[in-house]
Amino acid sequence: MFLGVNIDHIAVLREARKINDPDPLDAVSLVKRAGADQITIHLREDRRHINDYDAKRIIENSQLPVNLECAMDEEIMKKVIELSPHRATIVPEKREEVTTEGGLDVMKNFNNLQTISKKLQKNGTEVSLFIDPNPRAIELSKDIGAQWIELHTGLYSNIYAMLFSNLSYTKHSIKELELPRIELKKLLEKALKELVESTAYANSLGLKVAAGHGLNYQNVKEICKINGIVELNIGQCIIARSVFTGFEKAVVDMLELIKQKNR
Repeated sequence: MFLGVNIDHIAVLREARKINDPDPLDAVSLVKRAGADQITIHLREDRRHINDYDAKRIIENSQLPVNLECAMDEEIMKKVIELSPHRATIVPEKREEVTTEGGLDVMKNFNNLQTISKKLQKNGTEVSLFIDPNPRAIELSKDIGAQWIELHTGLYSNIYAMLFSNLSYTKHSIKELELPRIELKKLLEKALKELVESTAYANSLGLKVAAGHGLNYQNVKEICKINGIVELNIGQCIIARSVFTGFEKAVVDMLELIKQKNR
């Protein structure tokens, strides 16, 4: 199982003060030295963290493959084709959201996604669709022509947080998940089962499967047990831990958890 390290939140720190430090490009060599397999960045329409200059320098200088997350926006797509990353992961995007909420509506956007997929692949860029774990979305992703899907693990991660992290006692509580522990355990089992079944189904259709969103040092262990997921994309928790341990050590710590699957 490979690890793609999302370095967006380094740029979040920079933009908090509107200065030049920290530079996300500096993280690239540390990710490689730590033993991870991929750099992941998200070029959002509002450029709230990673900007065009960051993306260009990272893609041109990275010794690891770069997975560029992006919306279906026409202007963004022109930029992605110009930058020609190793992979483009198409994600839904709302300007008002804190982070990406849910997977793509592949049925509603089928024709547009099919056109985008053909253009990107013609340009030499692999295409991944960021989707919720359900069979119809997987089937449509295959029909669109994507080589990859990335399963949105946000629901699983949110349930896990409410069950084990005492979020219900903080201002970050997820209101719709303020439920008795016995109910949360059932929901967690259901969410995990959906990820397992979706991975197996996608593999049967010839799709490569990645997973990500909300994964951290506590909840990643169960995801690592799912046969058929070949890549995890993880960012915020690694950057958060790096404040205390250093960035390279934070990446190594995550890699150690992932490698335990193969022991």
